[in-house]
Amino acid sequence: MPVRVLIVDDSQFFQSRLKDIISRHPKLEVVGVAANGQEAIDKTRQLKPDIITMDFEMPVMDGVTAVRKIMQSNPTPILMFSSLTYEGARITLDALDAGALDFIPKDFAEVSRNSMSLMQRLHERLLTLANKSSAASVSSSPLASTNAKPARLDPLSTAPAAKPRAENVKPRLLIIGASTGGPVALTEVLGQLPEKFPLPIVLVQHMPENFTKAFAERLNRQCRIEVREAVHGESLKPGLALLAPGGKQMMLDRRHPHIVKVVADDERVNYRPSLDITFGSAANAYGDKVLGVVLTGMGSDGSKGAEMLKRAGSYVWSQDEASSVIYGMPMAVARAGLSDRVLSLKEIGPALITEVM
Repeated sequence: MPVRVLIVDDSQFFQSRLKDIISRHPKLEVVGVAANGQEAIDKTRQLKPDIITMDFEMPVMDGVTAVRKIMQSNPTPILMFSSLTYEGARITLDALDAGALDFIPKDFAEVSRNSMSLMQRLHERLLTLANKSSAASVSSSPLASTNAKPARLDPLSTAPAAKPRAENVKPRLLIIGASTGGPVALTEVLGQLPEKFPLPIVLVQHMPENFTKAFAERLNRQCRIEVREAVHGESLKPGLALLAPGGKQMMLDRRHPHIVKVVADDERVNYRPSLDITFGSAANAYGDKVLGVVLTGMGSDGSKGAEMLKRAGSYVWSQDEASSVIYGMPMAVARAGLSDRVLSLKEIGPALITEVM
């Protein structure tokens, strides 16, 4: 049966365009349209869609309030449409806190010109979030077509050809990466860390430009550690988490390992920022003294970088399937035998404290 979609938007133009774009996929069916948040609540109850696309600025009731009420009464996967502005980012983060699973930029030009890129992204996101299927989340990953080893869920598994790790080596740097579901997951993990957490922290969250500044400010308000959007040339410090800016790459250099490099990147790179790039640079700069953590997200970003960390002798942890919004990125790492520990989201914060303090 096709995935049943409810569109929520006060613009008749966007309603019409989204209905046309979504209906082009044989596994997606638009079952209804709502023009405001209250209609969205009513039609969710009546139509029981598999997934909802939600605008945020609407009359009668806004999208964030509608998300909160739908998740209380008829929990349904929700994909937000967000403007690419600082204020749009702030509101989108509110929607994710309220229970929306993910967001996609609302670009008038893309919608108007029948962008193939938008159509493919929207179809993939709707199908993956509606099904919440691990197979869908990594269908485009190289791991899906290889004979990758199944995940080893014991705490001492190692990747092939990994450098032996000395028992008493403590990490000097913590790197955490995420994609879909990451904002909520990072808030959960970082919120458990004490103010005097002894390691510098690097964060890589798949987000567009303008979003990461708002997200870093939000994390800084919610956590005891300090969180900032990274600036090129900034120093790593214990208890400080630097978030990679959207649209750029954040790296570490062997010659100056305590200084972050923030650089523009080629549009051919799928993710900006990319966890693979940050992990790989940290393996070169820190060797066996990194603890990398891969949280919820679509695709397999982080798996190649995790292999580099393992070959250098560092540790890699991954989030388990049950607590992941999308078990793509952490599954890619676990299936390749690269996870030293597979933990639930609630276990990761306490385990970090035990490991490094």
